[in-house]
Amino acid sequence: MLTKTASQSLTEQLSARFAERIRNRLLAPGSRLPSVRQCALQQGVSPSTVVAAYDQLLAQGLVEARRNSGFFIRNRALAPESVAQSAINSVANQDARRTTKSSFEAHHVPVNATALIRGMFHGSSDKPQPGMGVFPPDWLATTFMAAAVRRVTSTRALHAFSLQYGEPAGDSGLRQSLSQKLIGLNVHASPQQIITTVGATHALDIVSRTLLRAGDHVMVEEPGWAIEFARLDALGMRILPVPRRADGPDLEVMARYCELHNPKLFVSVSVLHNPTGYCLSPGSAHRVLQLANAHNFHIVEDDTYSHLAPEHATRLCALDGLQRTIYVSGFAKILAPGWRVGFMAAPPALFERLLDTKLLATLTTPALLEKALAWCIDQGQLRRHAERIRTRLDLARARSVKLALAHGCSFAAPPAGLFGWVETGVDTDALAQRMLDVGYLLAPGALFHASRQPSTLMRINFCTTQEAQFWEVFSKIRAEL
Repeated sequence: MLTKTASQSLTEQLSARFAERIRNRLLAPGSRLPSVRQCALQQGVSPSTVVAAYDQLLAQGLVEARRNSGFFIRNRALAPESVAQSAINSVANQDARRTTKSSFEAHHVPVNATALIRGMFHGSSDKPQPGMGVFPPDWLATTFMAAAVRRVTSTRALHAFSLQYGEPAGDSGLRQSLSQKLIGLNVHASPQQIITTVGATHALDIVSRTLLRAGDHVMVEEPGWAIEFARLDALGMRILPVPRRADGPDLEVMARYCELHNPKLFVSVSVLHNPTGYCLSPGSAHRVLQLANAHNFHIVEDDTYSHLAPEHATRLCALDGLQRTIYVSGFAKILAPGWRVGFMAAPPALFERLLDTKLLATLTTPALLEKALAWCIDQGQLRRHAERIRTRLDLARARSVKLALAHGCSFAAPPAGLFGWVETGVDTDALAQRMLDVGYLLAPGALFHASRQPSTLMRINFCTTQEAQFWEVFSKIRAEL
């Protein structure tokens, strides 16, 4: 609660609170601030104090007032000198949309997707954060990681691997280990088909920059990972959101997109889809591959959650044999977010093109961490660690689901994996703002759509929503909304 002090008025405190959140992207561009009356009730101040605080935010260029609508966070990516070009682009986008049938219109993504990531880096408080996208640090703490690093950082190793550039495609030992690991998923890729990257996101970016050109149409599952929508939009792609069903993407929508737009790529999280937790069925997988063959597009399969997946989960790359598919994964979720080691397995015909794109961006990737990771895989340490994590996650999920249901929520998809897709019954953008006041970072449903729109859904991390305290606060604030 705000408290008047000699050094700062209530207006200054309220303005500073919103300004900090806007600058740290804890409030995303395009989102609406609470109405003056709502904010006054929430913060325990007078409406005149709120009006004065919002005026300060207007003066700083952080928000804009829309007649009869309220105050909205400005997109600060549009610097003054780029406004004219933005207007030109806006007209061009409108013209392009007029050529597209309304029910299958390509989406232009507002710049808001980094809000959640910035929030995770910023650290809104020391409380467990329900919107986090990774396991808590204490879940990932191990002794074998330090042993692996020590093993590859001896004086001899440092001289051998650090004083010269590494192998262009990545450490050969790690690529051999990854090749063997993929066999367990029925994905057969030789080391000569594998390229290491700076995390899975880097791998996705390499694929996009290699196969696509500005203006190309790309199909992406919706709801989906906010960063993927924003990343493709930043590259100038036309995004075609494909509704994600329990058994896979909406095949009728995909077929219609193929007829209208000739898409070049489909981006899919087949297993433990983020945020729903759905897994692809064999029947849907076969039909997706039939569409790809008939309409000549590639598929990039993001298997980021492979270490948490049920046994024998269906993967497009396994059925396709890496012909039209490209497999992408990494180790940030299960092992070490800070190591940033990812990889892709690609069709032989695309390998050199993808490698050229990697070299243009990063030259090579850090050999020391790649060698350490190879040791973790080869010694069975990663496998045993993943088994422990899955067991602990199962227990956490059960506790979190029980608490969510007890506090009046429901699940829009059966709980699975790391995340839950929760129906709250209220606007989760507004809910997220209020929860920030008490130190909790939420992941509102609007972040998981190609075009931001109000949503009553939110994504929760099962590891960080096991405590009754969070749900009690959540329930109280939801009732106030």
